[in-house]
Amino acid sequence: MKAMTITEVKQWLAERKELTPDEQAHIQADSRSGVQNAYKQWQRARARVEADRMRWQEMSVMERELWAQGYSYIAGVDEVGRGPLAGPVVTAAVILPADFYLPGLNDSKKVPAARREAMYEVIMEGALAVSVAGKDSGVIDEINIYQATLAAMREAVLNLSPAPQITLNDAVTIPGLTIEQKSIIGGDGKSISIAAASIIAKVERDRMMKSYDEQYPGYGFAANMGYGTAEHLAGLRKLGPCPIHRLSFGGVLLD
Repeated sequence: MKAMTITEVKQWLAERKELTPDEQAHIQADSRSGVQNAYKQWQRARARVEADRMRWQEMSVMERELWAQGYSYIAGVDEVGRGPLAGPVVTAAVILPADFYLPGLNDSKKVPAARREAMYEVIMEGALAVSVAGKDSGVIDEINIYQATLAAMREAVLNLSPAPQITLNDAVTIPGLTIEQKSIIGGDGKSISIAAASIIAKVERDRMMKSYDEQYPGYGFAANMGYGTAEHLAGLRKLGPCPIHRLSFGGVLLD
């Protein structure tokens, strides 16, 4: 390696995924603090990349086993919004191709909002199929939140094209499906397909709640997404419930 300025070293490192033993030795022997700081940053970045790769391997075990068995269309299914006092429950079903890779994919609750939005776009672009279904507060009040969730999941799966050969569900078995199913406790943190569905459902529902915040101001829906925060409960005390509130949920109808 010829002598380089610190700026050139940073650029050189940025272009490399790996360093040869000779290159590492040369960098480590450079006494300039700027070079050593750049090398440490490069090492941390490579460690993050490797950690993401290892986590992807762990989260894709089920999918890789099923692909090896001849399943081409594996749908991950998840829901968002069972707990809020207002708004719909939203479900998503996602079929990923075998060569799909999205570093950092995880349960949507563990992914920052801005990154969820970016992941949403990557999933929508790269998935073989995506389907979203929801049930509003009226349905939730009529048949209960659990049954509404199952109904939305079933709808999301049935609307997939191509149709899945098997579904991987987060902690439930969906009634009314003839498709093979696997229920996985904590699936949105164990399966890339379920995690992808979690991201899609979360982003879709958050967008709905932000729209509802404009229609029904005073409850803070854009921030709380319908959950029972102090701001939301204060809005209920002042305004009473609005059309998207779940009247069957405790705390919505105040004495």
